[in-house]
Amino acid sequence: MSGTLYLIPNTLGKRDEADPLPAVIPADVQQIAASLDYLVAENAKTARAYLKKLGQTCPLARPIQQIEIRELNVNTPEAALAELLAPMLAGRDAGLLSEAGVPAVADPGANLVRLAHARGVRVRPLVGPSSILLAVMGSGLNGQSFAFNGYLPVDPAERTQRLRELEQWSRKHRQTQVWIETPYRNDALLAALKASCAGTTLLSIAVDLTLPSETIVTQPLSAWQPGRLELHKRPAIFSILAA
Repeated sequence: MSGTLYLIPNTLGKRDEADPLPAVIPADVQQIAASLDYLVAENAKTARAYLKKLGQTCPLARPIQQIEIRELNVNTPEAALAELLAPMLAGRDAGLLSEAGVPAVADPGANLVRLAHARGVRVRPLVGPSSILLAVMGSGLNGQSFAFNGYLPVDPAERTQRLRELEQWSRKHRQTQVWIETPYRNDALLAALKASCAGTTLLSIAVDLTLPSETIVTQPLSAWQPGRLELHKRPAIFSILAA
């Protein structure tokens, strides 16, 4: 009988290393994560930091040094997935741990989850914070129909074209368009939005979700003024709904 692949959520944003895992990770999720001795993670170093925090509230199955951690990231070849899954096929439970938020959503773990389904391995997603859903919830935009678009193009011309396409789609279908940006490019993205889209289009920006500095602002693009919200190097989710 094969083991179970648990999809383990992580916290959002940077926290003090001495702090235990906060309430955004439910107690039963922490207990399941602490019971595992095999993790697949985007980065082994940050996975060990997660385990260190976890050990402050839940006894770990083994000392951190004895917990097997294998990496799965954007550089992992498709051919390596079978090796990552092999312990589960042999009956061992495992956890797929995201760098931040929930695994397999805007995250390289989706391919492993798909392979687990194909090989008959049980998959259990666990409750935890998703910056995408939290941003939509807090935006006041259309939560009945929305689309997550990942990262937009870096090239300014391509980014402008993509923004206009998303705005047109949003206007035609009354659909909220959501995306993420590398924190140091947040200000450039906001400037591109103001230059490319209609002033009546609603823009919502959610920064530092679940952190003490969490801020969510929604208003028409015409009302966004320089300095309205400090964005530089802060994790942010952008959402628009065109009028």
